[in-house]
Amino acid sequence: MGMMDSRGHGARGANRSGSIGAPDTIYTNGKFLKVDPLFGVASAVAVRDGRFVAVGNIDEISALAGPNTAVIDLDGRTVLPGLIDTHAHVERAGLIKYTVQLNDVTTVEQALARIGEHAGRLPKGKWVRGAQWHPVSQLAEKRFLTREELDRAAPHNPVCLPIGHFTLVNSEALALAKITKDTPDPDGGIIHRDKSTGEPNGTLEEAAEDLVHDLLPEWSDEDRDEQMKFAMRYFNQFGLTSAISAAVDPATFRAHQRVRQAGQASLRISAMYAPTGGLNPSMTIEEWELFFSRIGAASDFGDDWLSYFGVKLQIDGGMTLRTAAMRDGYPDDREYKGTIVIEPSRFNALVAAANRYGWRVGVHAVGDAAIDRVLDAYELADAERSIKGRRFIVIHGSLMRPDQMQRAKKLDVRVDAQTSFLWDKAAVVAKFLGKDTADRAFPMRTMIDVMGLKLIGQGTDYPINLLNPFVNMYVMVTRRDKNGDVYGEGERISRKEAIQLYTSAASRYSFSEDKVGSIEPGKYADMVVLSDDIMTIPEESIKDITAVRTIVEGRTVYDGEAIS
Repeated sequence: MGMMDSRGHGARGANRSGSIGAPDTIYTNGKFLKVDPLFGVASAVAVRDGRFVAVGNIDEISALAGPNTAVIDLDGRTVLPGLIDTHAHVERAGLIKYTVQLNDVTTVEQALARIGEHAGRLPKGKWVRGAQWHPVSQLAEKRFLTREELDRAAPHNPVCLPIGHFTLVNSEALALAKITKDTPDPDGGIIHRDKSTGEPNGTLEEAAEDLVHDLLPEWSDEDRDEQMKFAMRYFNQFGLTSAISAAVDPATFRAHQRVRQAGQASLRISAMYAPTGGLNPSMTIEEWELFFSRIGAASDFGDDWLSYFGVKLQIDGGMTLRTAAMRDGYPDDREYKGTIVIEPSRFNALVAAANRYGWRVGVHAVGDAAIDRVLDAYELADAERSIKGRRFIVIHGSLMRPDQMQRAKKLDVRVDAQTSFLWDKAAVVAKFLGKDTADRAFPMRTMIDVMGLKLIGQGTDYPINLLNPFVNMYVMVTRRDKNGDVYGEGERISRKEAIQLYTSAASRYSFSEDKVGSIEPGKYADMVVLSDDIMTIPEESIKDITAVRTIVEGRTVYDGEAIS
């Protein structure tokens, strides 16, 4: 009764390994933080057919070994369940070798030199494409690059440098996009202009970005597949075994599918789908409704490696961009309340239509006024078809208020936050919104106390922020940024809670809590061996932890060597 089949399905709890043969592998002499409800510790685990079949002490697990069982001694190292980033743009890691990397430059001059070097390696007329970076927070000058500067750096190539909600371009890119002084701002976007001449200054905001992005040549299928495999291995380097991919367009989903079918995936993916690529979809309400009525799949269609999680929308901008929608306006101008990027009745209709056809919705909402709008839409949708138990999401929830946490909990809505924003952007948030607001950004202590761990997860929004989960955990536990400055000390959480937000709590995002997120018999053997004991090292050292080995479904996908 209740026996498991060869893939480990069926009842769990008691050790039934004897009934299904010897383990393939035993990992022994480790400190396995199980992250089960009791947060227990084991010293050895046995794995068969990609699942944990026994978890316990060294003697009892060693006794299960058969003649062909591989035994791996972990030298006393600490092991966590495989880490789960609940909000990252996975495919963007695949662009590391295909784009100009600017995330480590600290001055305008350095940025322009890097762009110039990259352009110099390209044929004339080929696009200079940028990887994610954040000039306002990382450059000494605290500003965007100008069109003229980009013209000097790349005189023979069009330039497109995305920042997240903004894109910087040069004159050649503007010319190719036919953007002139007379081009009107598109709906939901702004073509920034020189105040004296009215000419476009090279900064495009929100929907205006598409005027240039739409001109970028498509990557070939082969390029996309190579990028995807590289991206997954890059995530594995940080102990990540699963990710919620934050805004997956159709071409990216197809690449995921090809890599999965070829047996080359090394990262579990739950996709937040963006059917037109944009977070404010370029469809009428009627077209949107038609899409969901005809796709024939709903949320959670797929398998444990790749599935449609839900659909992603956006309501406002960001704290570091001075575009988060705020109830009380901005400190230097109370009349200015940030940017709502979509008309509320349209937004409500998009949410309602997705819900009607069984699709879960996740919405980018940063400011408290934006979160109000999202909860309004969710309440309206819930009245038509209950969203309770279906784990709709507030994505970011950066400046969520306790009254909103109560409201979300009542609707059974989860929040997936990214405290890693504070690591290198807290000072910019303080500059735009004031220190008090920066102190209450990503209020994890309050959120856990009000909502409970089951309704919360943590990610990074990579590449907007560092992917490193240990830097993120460090910020959650200490509330310190990279300069050692403290923001919102009262929102500190425990190491145990930080680990849960990356494992057992995060697994609930994709309804995977019975499959991953803890080290227990019957679950997939997803785990990460750490360089240091995260529970005992000094707080200051949490950020320096590295993954020594990453294992997904019993297979080592990263073993301490950086990928190239």
